[in-house]
Amino acid sequence: MHSLYDHDYAPDAFEVRVSELLVATPDHSDALISGAVPEVLRQLREHLRMDVVFASEFCDGRRVFRRVETGPTGRVIEVGQSEPLEQSFCQRVIDGRLPQLVNDVAALPDFADLPPTPFPIGAHLSTPVVLADGRIYGTLCCFSFALNPDLKERDLNKLRMSARLTAKRIDEQRAREADKAMAGWTLEQVQTPPHRR
Repeated sequence: MHSLYDHDYAPDAFEVRVSELLVATPDHSDALISGAVPEVLRQLREHLRMDVVFASEFCDGRRVFRRVETGPTGRVIEVGQSEPLEQSFCQRVIDGRLPQLVNDVAALPDFADLPPTPFPIGAHLSTPVVLADGRIYGTLCCFSFALNPDLKERDLNKLRMSARLTAKRIDEQRAREADKAMAGWTLEQVQTPPHRR
């Protein structure tokens, strides 16, 4: 894995932009609906020439699509859709049954055991979105309908950078929500007469 500080490694514009966003002050809107994350997902899809990129959340045994960026012909999934987690590529990436980078899904030895999809998946990149406390929020994935022999480890590293940015924004948003909840609880304590406590 290259470091941005290696002498023989020159980060491209996408990597520079994600690095800047990782240290930037966040906006105060929903982490996966507006602000830095959607911009990065759109740039990621265009940069890697993929048909679909999405951020998913794992909820009660299901994979829920929280953000979806597609090309003109890539509208095959929608925000809010969900399916059983075990019937997803995401679960297989998380538990190691599926590599994070696949140039040709149909060429995998266990292709017949993969969950069926209503659309073709040629190339596939996926990585977990890991929050600060170590919990896995979900995954950041992108795929193309056709195979792509040109995808390399550096492309997967771009996805990983984007996943770190996504996790950072989710952590920041949850911290703000926790602070608001604590402030509201403290205010209620102050305003409640002693005999009602």
